[in-house]
Formats: sequence, C-alpha cells, structure tokens
Amino acid sequence: MPAFLNRLLRPFSTSTMLGLAPGEVAPITSPEGAQKATIAAGCFWGVEHMYRKEFKNKGLYDARVGYIGGNTDSPSYRAVCSGRTGHAEALQVTYDPSQITYRQLLEFFYKMHDPTTSNRQGPDSGSQYRSGIFYHNAEQESIAREVTKLANEKWWKGKIVTEILPAGEWWDAEAYHQKYLDVNPGGYECPSHFLRNFPALE
Repeated sequence: MPAFLNRLLRPFSTSTMLGLAPGEVAPITSPEGAQKATIAAGCFWGVEHMYRKEFKNKGLYDARVGYIGGNTDSPSYRAVCSGRTGHAEALQVTYDPSQITYRQLLEFFYKMHDPTTSNRQGPDSGSQYRSGIFYHNAEQESIAREVTKLANEKWWKGKIVTEILPAGEWWDAEAYHQKYLDVNPGGYECPSHFLRNFPALE
C-alpha cells in the first residue's frame, strides 16, 4: 500500500501491548531531577521516532505521544483527527537535564520538521498537525522564545509560525500509537520529518 494511503487509513481501533488493557499506557517512571519538554510537529509517529533515535543513550528517559492544547477532556485519536477538539498531536519527552539541554531539544525540533506551514505538515492538514512548543516553566518559555527567534532569523528566514504556549493538561495517546514506527517499521512517516543540515545556531 502506498505510504500516503497508509496514512489516510491510520488505525482507529486499539490493541493490547505489553500485557496492558486495550488503549492503556503504562505510567512514566522518572528519576528525581528529570524534566519534561512538550512539542508538536505534525504526525506524532515520526516525531517520536526521530527523537528516540537522536537522543537514545544521551539522557532520554521516555518519549510519549499524546494530545495537548485543546479543550476536550480525555480525547480519543478519532476525535483529535476530526480537528474539532483543538488538540495537537504532540510528543512529551522526559529527560536528564545534566545530559540533554532544553535548548538542544528545541534546536532539534526546528531542524526535524517544517515550522513555516500553518496547521500542516507535508500532506497532513488540520490544526492537529500544527507546530507548537508547550513550555512547563518560565525558564523554558524564555529559551523557547530565544531559540525560535534565532531559528527564524538564521534558518527559516522569517517564516516560522510555531505556537509558543504554556503546557496545559497532557493526554497520552492510545497504546497502539506509542513507539508506532518501531512496531510498524513500514508505517507512514510524514515526508516533512527529516533532519535539515543547518549551520550551528548561536
């Protein structure tokens, strides 16, 4: 099946994984001092896959796909795909700040997707595919605005439309979405998700 058709037919049913009940996701267990970073960059399958690959064995504790930024409690994948919940498909990374900096995570964010298209990544259209940074504290907000300004000036030539918003409530996506491309290596990956060869951002 062509990748684009595979994308259109993304599953709406849940499946059991690792002995969990259908749709259930195991809770995150993080060491003391762990921090969270939450971003949205289009279809969350590829975003998670790229972050796990880039930061494996570099202080990444967990990378979890889910929904944020909307006005619906306990949103389902089907509801989010309708574009009517206000939620974005997103990634929440839990990491060791002594090994990975928040700035590194955001610089990678601006290299791995196209932040210049409003409510779209590649062929995926709708507010659920918007580009966003959801900060967890004032320090993260400051870093997000600084990195965005520099990336806009030096990499994307004034075209960035990424939202920078406080992180509201996070909802884990259904279990079958977690590590989706690890379990389904032939699954759909947005063509906008690839690492750009930009110069160092200073």
